[in-house]
Amino acid sequence: MTKQIKADLALIFVTLGWGISFILTKNSLDFMAPLNFIAVRFITAFLLSSLIFNKKFKQLDKKTLVHGSIIGFVLFLGYLVQTIGLQYTTVSNSGFITGFYVVLVPILSTLILKKKPENAAIIGTILAFIGLTMMSVKSGLRINIGDVLTLIGAFGFALHIIVIDRYTKDGESVLLGIIQIGVVGFLGLFGSIFEGGFIIPSEMELWGNILFLAIVCTAGAFIVQTVAQRYTTPTHTALIYITEPVFAAMFAYFLINETLSTQGMIGAFLILLGMFNAEVFPNIKKLRTKKNS
Repeated sequence: MTKQIKADLALIFVTLGWGISFILTKNSLDFMAPLNFIAVRFITAFLLSSLIFNKKFKQLDKKTLVHGSIIGFVLFLGYLVQTIGLQYTTVSNSGFITGFYVVLVPILSTLILKKKPENAAIIGTILAFIGLTMMSVKSGLRINIGDVLTLIGAFGFALHIIVIDRYTKDGESVLLGIIQIGVVGFLGLFGSIFEGGFIIPSEMELWGNILFLAIVCTAGAFIVQTVAQRYTTPTHTALIYITEPVFAAMFAYFLINETLSTQGMIGAFLILLGMFNAEVFPNIKKLRTKKNS
């Protein structure tokens, strides 16, 4: 088995974890307030990551701390709005609308860098937006507030990727990752004070959810991503990440009997098509250009 196949399999495992995380998060919100949940999840992941990479802290400097804090603040905003939104929408909708960030990344990058967007990104955005509208707008033109909040969260995740791309060139990537996780956790802890107080959960089932999310979907996902993306291509990575909302809908169907309406399924398909068009086609074009040069 080649290193690339191993890397792809590892990324699929990460994406599977992210897919099931929507259900675990929604279940956890029955027992905990959003900020309290974010605090416990990310502080747990921060402590685990710090233990594993404790030797890396010898390289910590002021610039890495500042950049990691900025990345963490942006990530916190994305998770905060997404987690609140998940209280008012379905697991499937949350998965597909969150996946919209894949389309938003090239668009926001274009706006920030002031460059003309590629045609594939424009077409992908249009397709995904039509799909998003079909999933979120109900009969009578009613809009689900949970879907709107999730969409705002998707903007946060897209901006997070852009900020990471900017700062990982100037710092130690592992430390940046650990710091951002810690910042999300401690911002959640601070915010939970105003939410009704920070509470450490006592339910064993809830701790099972939190530990899975902290180990597999946060700390573990970061470690695997850091290593795996060295040995695979951007196209493979994009294709694998596009499956995240599919896994979310699949787990929702088999574990909690949640189904999409016909309109919702068409909308989900258009979002996936838009994601594929915006992220995968440009990477394929770049690879062909490199081969021909």
